[in-house]
Amino acid sequence: MNYSKYREVTIASKLKRLGVRPLDIMITGVTGAGKSTTLNTVFQKDVTTVGDGVDPETMSIDSYSLNKDVRLWDTPGLGDGTYNDMVHSKGIIDLLNETYTYHGVKYGFIDLALIIIDGSNRDMGTTYKLINDVILNNIQSDRILVAINQADFAMKGRHWNGTNKSPEPELRQFLIEKSKSVQNRVKLSTGLTIKRPIFYSALHGYNIHRFLDLIIDNIPTVRRPI
Repeated sequence: MNYSKYREVTIASKLKRLGVRPLDIMITGVTGAGKSTTLNTVFQKDVTTVGDGVDPETMSIDSYSLNKDVRLWDTPGLGDGTYNDMVHSKGIIDLLNETYTYHGVKYGFIDLALIIIDGSNRDMGTTYKLINDVILNNIQSDRILVAINQADFAMKGRHWNGTNKSPEPELRQFLIEKSKSVQNRVKLSTGLTIKRPIFYSALHGYNIHRFLDLIIDNIPTVRRPI
């Protein structure tokens, strides 16, 4: 599938109503959640370096245009030490507070913030800190989306069909329950009511269309007020 053309008519129609082009989406999350792998899979080529060790690969904020209508912003992950987290948090906050002027009115440059969660990790503390301390104070809650990556490792690799590159029934049910749990835990820990997170595997290309659907179905109808 050519993701650069995925639902392009719907996107163009929504952006015409929004009056913005391209749509700017900030991709964020903790270190190791798979942001770089996600971008490479969506773009179907290596647009950013993927880490395979303990060190994070994304240390700066870069943008990548999927097509003329969609631009994704890759940000450094949190969970890389106190000092680096402080630096990275400031970079994310600065990006969320970038503005532009249209007809004499200031609007937020970033239209949506998409938080990627590592589906194989039960420790959500750094993710809650990211939401509470960095995201929520700098963009409206209805512009925050959550997706769960690494579905293939959610049960330590069990019940993942390597041939079909998809979960078997036991794992799929586990992922459905995990999605509900994440939604509830985010609400309890941050007060943020999020739409039910989708789950996917960037490594295997599983449910990437649902990852894109999450963005497309939640394109705002108005510019982001500041």
